[in-house]
Amino acid sequence: MKVILQKDIANLGDAGDIKEVAEGYARNYLIPKNLVIVANESSKKAMEHQKKLIRIKKEKRKKESQTLADSMKGVELVIPAQVGEEGKLFGSITSMDIAKHLADKGFTVDKRKILLENPIKQEGEFEITVKLDEGLNTAVKVTVVKG
Repeated sequence: MKVILQKDIANLGDAGDIKEVAEGYARNYLIPKNLVIVANESSKKAMEHQKKLIRIKKEKRKKESQTLADSMKGVELVIPAQVGEEGKLFGSITSMDIAKHLADKGFTVDKRKILLENPIKQEGEFEITVKLDEGLNTAVKVTVVKG
């Protein structure tokens, strides 16, 4: 069954793509969740218009992300924490803590977009990557101090 994707779907395609999927998958999952519409002549014309709108929204999001990335350049966070012997923390600094400190500085970033392999468990300086929309990344310097 040919369908037109309404939203980006992992392992299937991007919004606006026309894909061939199993009929059961389309009828039982994709269509009820409004992720796709059945591809026919009238829906193809409507989708062309939808693609234009999606492209405009994408460009707007990319500009906003670029502005945010530019304003976040050089941002340094100082996070006070309880520190024990040998500079080890009691607990850890997680992406949620970093997101909270970024919000205090005026940057609204989802904690899931902060790329932190493991929580920070010791005192020191760390370079953290923040993933923004449209494939843009920026670096934030995080300094954990005894507090």
